[in-house]
Amino acid sequence: MKIIIAGDGKVGSTLTKQLVAEGHDITLIDAKAEVLEVSEERYDIMAVQGNCASMATLSKAGVEEADLLLVMTGADEVNLLCSTIAHGMNPKLHTIARIRNPEYKDQIYQMRHLFGLSMVVNPEMQAAIEMERLIKYPGFLKRDTFAKGRVEIVELKIGEDSKLCNVGLFDLQNVVKCKILVCAVLRNSKAVIPDGNFVLQNGDRIFVTASPRELTIFLKNMGIITHKAKRALLCGGGRLSYYLAQMLWHDGIMVEIIEQDYDRCLSLANQLPNITVVHGDASNEFLLEREGMGECDALVTLTGVDEMNLFISLIADKAGVPQIITKLGRLTNNRILDTLPVGSTISPKDLCCNDIVRYVRAIRNQTGAAQAVNVIADGQAEAIEFIVDGNTKHCGEPLKKLKLKKNIRVAGINRHNSFEIPNGDSFYEAGNNVIIVTSRDEVIYQLNDIFA
Repeated sequence: MKIIIAGDGKVGSTLTKQLVAEGHDITLIDAKAEVLEVSEERYDIMAVQGNCASMATLSKAGVEEADLLLVMTGADEVNLLCSTIAHGMNPKLHTIARIRNPEYKDQIYQMRHLFGLSMVVNPEMQAAIEMERLIKYPGFLKRDTFAKGRVEIVELKIGEDSKLCNVGLFDLQNVVKCKILVCAVLRNSKAVIPDGNFVLQNGDRIFVTASPRELTIFLKNMGIITHKAKRALLCGGGRLSYYLAQMLWHDGIMVEIIEQDYDRCLSLANQLPNITVVHGDASNEFLLEREGMGECDALVTLTGVDEMNLFISLIADKAGVPQIITKLGRLTNNRILDTLPVGSTISPKDLCCNDIVRYVRAIRNQTGAAQAVNVIADGQAEAIEFIVDGNTKHCGEPLKKLKLKKNIRVAGINRHNSFEIPNGDSFYEAGNNVIIVTSRDEVIYQLNDIFA
């Protein structure tokens, strides 16, 4: 497909990397020549310097022949204008825009057809939803939901005192005494799709598939004590903090925000009258102690600087905060991050890109397209949900008779509101939801792509 990406920032560059790898024809627009030069050197793309809301720039980028426009600049108003003009120039164009301002949230959805928008993404809102779920249901580093909440893939790290340490996957059920599946493992920063002979080791990050009910049993049997959070401390007062504070307050959790900019503190205090807003530097250990860091159930670092977030999270770990969530924007060195006790790490741009990639694959492959695409294992694997239809091969056949491509695992089958961890005798039928986990060696566009 011919795809135009307007804005070569964090989200734009991440999308460029992923969509180029999937074989799409990418044209990148940005106002800064030096930014485009870096992307041109790194990827096989066409670059156009200019204002993406200008008809001349869009025409130069080939908007009349494009299939999809992704508008990811840092200004909502520019994104909306660009989308509207591009749709006027090419009414058949699919358009996805990033809109982040909370004031625009409701009206954008009501008027999206007027702006020519096929889809709206909000990285901060998506990250806030993920963080809220982690705080409401603690115990895991990350959680991804499939089949309308009936299936989850969660991440946790194995320590030397874990009951799972040195356990072979053939013996897993005897240890955990519930129905789960380890569908992927990160060992020494390398992803593995394990078989039954795989033995879990200290330091492994494992990705577990199960129903929410079985995950609750799993936590209990593993001795991972969780309790409902009563108090959360948010370090940084940006848009993400605004969204998350609202959500947690509605969940009955007491929230306090620490923000360094005085004017932003006043704005948050007016917008969130039920939330305590403190003016100060969240990296100041004395301030954190004064604000009761040691007594809070969860601490979330939400400043705009990754290094600052990591530093605050390390302070929180030293103080014994039970749950720590660290927002990361640019840092991607997972070997270093794996050695730091910074709790769950959430990347707004990665969450946003997952939704966009799913949409791109859906319009490329109209029949049998993925219902959900979640990147796991530090970007080295994908968990994909498909609905079985009349075109799907091997319906009703036991999985043990099917020949799958290398590094692909059927991780779950949801049928008639009942989730099943598959074994060799399991099978799927039309209407079932099937979750597969695959290394990213090859793009899986539809369920039939998994067969050898």
